[in-house]
Amino acid sequence: MGIFSRLAQLIKSNLNDLISKSEDPEKMLNQVVLEMNNQLAEAKKQVASSIADEKRLGKQLDQELANSTEWERRAMMAVRAGNEELAKDALARKREHDQLAATYKDQHEKQKNAVEQLKRALRMLNDKIEEAKRKKNVLVARKKRAEAQKAIQETMHGLKDVSAFETFDRMSAKIDQIEAEAEAATEVNEEYTGDALAHQFSQLERTAGADDDLALLKQKMGLAPAPKPEPARVEEPTRVDVAQEATVEPAHSQAEQDELAAALEELEAEQHAERKAVR
Repeated sequence: MGIFSRLAQLIKSNLNDLISKSEDPEKMLNQVVLEMNNQLAEAKKQVASSIADEKRLGKQLDQELANSTEWERRAMMAVRAGNEELAKDALARKREHDQLAATYKDQHEKQKNAVEQLKRALRMLNDKIEEAKRKKNVLVARKKRAEAQKAIQETMHGLKDVSAFETFDRMSAKIDQIEAEAEAATEVNEEYTGDALAHQFSQLERTAGADDDLALLKQKMGLAPAPKPEPARVEEPTRVDVAQEATVEPAHSQAEQDELAAALEELEAEQHAERKAVR
């Protein structure tokens, strides 16, 4: 049982020393867990040795009981043979084995009880080590969280220097000034260079759409009267229809009629000449 008390003392001392020592807590915790695991392995070996002793005592007890039974059988055999002296010697040997069996039985019972206690202690020790491992993980997480908070606080402390923020504000104001100057230069170039009349019409076209949208919005809100419907348009006859309705002009013009009359006269003259020639 001494190993368990030493191990418990080791665990307690190491965990308490973590508070006061300046070493890295995570490394210290890992080292403590490593030492506890080594001590646990050693404790398991001792428990296993105790169990082996118990089994050996049990076997010796069984052997002595078997020897006692054997000498009792021999004593009976001597009695049957009529040799009482030999039977007494056999019974004396049986008594020796009975005494040894009683001693081994007592030792075996004690060793068995001790082994049960060692097993319970070993289970408790293993549970304690597992709990220590879980606590180690919690402590490591707390340590990392504390380091992160410390780093954030140091960063925030460094940002308390107002000169950095003043630089940002000054640069922002300077950029605003540059943008304003650029917009002013663009406006001057657009208004006083190029075709001024075209520029005015361009401005008018840009605002016309906004005026129309505003008028439609007012009508939708009931703040302006609705537009009057346009009068129905009467379709005027097209020029083609007028031409069709007009009087149909003669198919041929006067010049064409004169040419036709001349051609007929010439044809009649040729026919008259031919008749004369036939006669």
